[in-house]
Amino acid sequence: MARFYFALDLRDDPQAIAEYERWHKATSIWPEVVASIRAAGIESMEIFRTGNRLVMAMETGAGYDAASKAAADAANERVQVWEALMDTFQQPLPWAAPGQKWVPMTRIFNLAECGGRPAD
Repeated sequence: MARFYFALDLRDDPQAIAEYERWHKATSIWPEVVASIRAAGIESMEIFRTGNRLVMAMETGAGYDAASKAAADAANERVQVWEALMDTFQQPLPWAAPGQKWVPMTRIFNLAECGGRPAD
């Protein structure tokens, strides 16, 4: 299983942020979007927010391929409508490539790699 983290900003507008959060409630997100995520081999996905910054944590199975997921999404009309709707709330990070939404994050620290136990 692989774990990935991504970042994205929302427009800095409290009403837009509230609406974006509403769309992401389990009772509001479109079933076709959830199905496309699961069909791609994504086993777990969470989105966290502070201010207008979002962080997405994603765990994938062995068969996950980002390029295949992107191609499947591009061919899925309902997913494309969802993405267009989400675009109305989102804004790219200043360092994002043109057309890039979610920017991959790089891990810079892992406690498990530090060894030992804390001092008593």
